[in-house]
Amino acid sequence: MSDALTQVIAYHQATKHQFHAYARGPHQMDWATQPNPFRRYEGAPLIALDHVPPGPDPLYEAAFVAGHVPPQPFTHRAVSQLFSDSLALSAWKQAGDSSWALRINPSSGNLHPTESYLVCGPIAGLCKMPMVWHYAPAAHALEQRAEFPLETWQALTQDLPAPVLLIGLTSVHWREAWKYGERAYRYCQHDAGHAIAAVSLAAAALGWQATLLDDVGTDSVASLLGVVDPQGAETEEPDCVLAVYPQGESCRTLTMPSNVLATFATLPWMGTPNALSRGHVEWPIIDRVTAATHKPPTDHVYGASRPTGPPLVVGSAPLALRRMIFQRRSAVALDGRTGITRNAFYQILAKTLAGPGQFPFNTLPWTPLIHLALFVHRVQDVDPGLYILVRDPMQTPALRAEMKPDFAWEKPEACPEGLELYRLQPGDARELAEQVSCHQAIAADGCLSLGMIAEFERPLQQHGPWFYPRLFWESGVVGQVLYLEAEAAGIRGTGIGCFFDDPMHAALGLKTLRYQSLYHFTMGGPVDDPRLRTLPPYSTAQNQGVS
Repeated sequence: MSDALTQVIAYHQATKHQFHAYARGPHQMDWATQPNPFRRYEGAPLIALDHVPPGPDPLYEAAFVAGHVPPQPFTHRAVSQLFSDSLALSAWKQAGDSSWALRINPSSGNLHPTESYLVCGPIAGLCKMPMVWHYAPAAHALEQRAEFPLETWQALTQDLPAPVLLIGLTSVHWREAWKYGERAYRYCQHDAGHAIAAVSLAAAALGWQATLLDDVGTDSVASLLGVVDPQGAETEEPDCVLAVYPQGESCRTLTMPSNVLATFATLPWMGTPNALSRGHVEWPIIDRVTAATHKPPTDHVYGASRPTGPPLVVGSAPLALRRMIFQRRSAVALDGRTGITRNAFYQILAKTLAGPGQFPFNTLPWTPLIHLALFVHRVQDVDPGLYILVRDPMQTPALRAEMKPDFAWEKPEACPEGLELYRLQPGDARELAEQVSCHQAIAADGCLSLGMIAEFERPLQQHGPWFYPRLFWESGVVGQVLYLEAEAAGIRGTGIGCFFDDPMHAALGLKTLRYQSLYHFTMGGPVDDPRLRTLPPYSTAQNQGVS
């Protein structure tokens, strides 16, 4: 292995939770240094975005399949809606004198390490010249970071569909490390995946398509977004760039000209990033894995990826996509009683497949690498037990070879064609689900819980250590779909970042690095805390001091 890949494997192994020891983290919460979840560029001109309330269109089911929503023109209001539906605030919560914001895109510990940027050409009502903007979610506004010539925009996007705009994502690792220590890098990548899916689905609601431009290297992303200057512990690490364009167009490249991208480093950037904390703790292992996953420019790195599921059947339920997006919450407890029907269970699983034209998985340019190990507790007409959903059927033989030899690999009754779902072991799986999810009752009290099992070693060897965060991105995309599917089914979900890695592997019989568990999730009937009040996302009183 290369030195960089050795560093990545060392990080992954060192940050596993075990029954006898958790990954290294802070001994206690230092509330005096809690990071500000809102980055602002002080001195940068600010332009307000429209507040677009969720309406009845588009329908939830139709929006998940390309071609069912007419493309909207690129305007100030459409850009406002894109950010409203993906990265904005969704509500405030208040308990006594304390209040905190919730967002459309979920985050580990509600710490929100992900920052977002818009790079665009002239847009009606927004800007007459090409611009780089930073999105400020607390104000629902764009901060102008740089203006650049129209000729540069044309050269930058010459091989992309027209019209097009670019969404960039970065991560402030310190925001997660403050609470979670060494495991924080993992959680930042989960959150980036959730943000990718949130942007993809918000684009779908406008009749647009988002594509990850994953041949662009890390340095070029940093130059494009203006995050090349180190900020110490508060550095924004460049993650990725998405091209957003009307559905029906095709994106024949996953890159932009490197010579044009390099010119962005010389632009006169506006605004100074605000300080997020008054003090910091260093976590050198995070710095090492960040350096090891630094991505070089690539050329058609994935070849032609292929859909791995059947075409998604567009249902007739009169649900509105944007209402599901805005009401999404992370459950804090589940009631241990609520169940779902077998049809609802199969529908949830079908939504996690990467069928042709299926959002948000058509945003990712690689063939799926995440599979779902399911603990089924309360699904009508489906036996409780341990199951596996193989999201790429080509992986079924390899998974069978790696898992326990006595697993049954039986298709459950009435399983739809094209759904690679297998019962491995019948029986009550609640105790096991709770044990491997850091003894959290929420994993046992839902209708089901699951672990996301990634094909791990081969893609890292094939592509390089830079692919490591992308495995977490895909798990975050799956998680975002599960969140929305829970809402659509009348229940609630939540991601689980704390789980015992190798005990989960042992439950499945996995003994090598060929497959690894990266993220857990649960869903069921929520138990609300009556002490909490829910307030509107953008009332004046709640924005004081944070906008």
